[in-house]
Amino acid sequence: MPTRAKKSKPAASPEDFAGAFASLKTVLAKHRRKLGVQADTAKELTVVGKTPSPFKQHKGQPLFFASVRMGRAYVSFHLLPLYMHPTLTKGLSPELKKRMQGKACFNFKAPPDRGLLAELKRLTDSTLKDWGARGWI
Repeated sequence: MPTRAKKSKPAASPEDFAGAFASLKTVLAKHRRKLGVQADTAKELTVVGKTPSPFKQHKGQPLFFASVRMGRAYVSFHLLPLYMHPTLTKGLSPELKKRMQGKACFNFKAPPDRGLLAELKRLTDSTLKDWGARGWI
C-alpha cells in the first residue's frame, strides 16, 4: 500500500517575520530614553524600567516593561502593564483582540497594518503613562 506524503502548511516567509519585527520595534523606539534596554538583538528588543522595582520579589531589579521577540511561529509583542492592569485593555479593537495571546501578548506573522500599529503605540503610551504615575519607571 503506497504511503501518502503529509501535506504541510507553507511556512511564513522570513520577510514577513522580519517586517513584523521591524515594525513592532518602532512601537518601543520612542520610549528608549525613558526605559532601560535589557536586550537589543536581531530577534529581540526588551525594555525595562530604569528604577529598581518597588516589589520585594524583584530584589531591586527593574521591572520588565515590554518586549518584541521573533519566534518560530510568530513575532510576539509583550506589554507587561496589561497583565498587571487588565483594565487598560478595555476598548481594544476586535482586530487587536484577535491577536492577543494570554493577558499581555500580541502575536503577528506579518507586519501589522497602520491602524493596528497606531493602536499598539497608543496602548504602549498609555501604559507607560500609567506606570510613570505610579513611580515605576
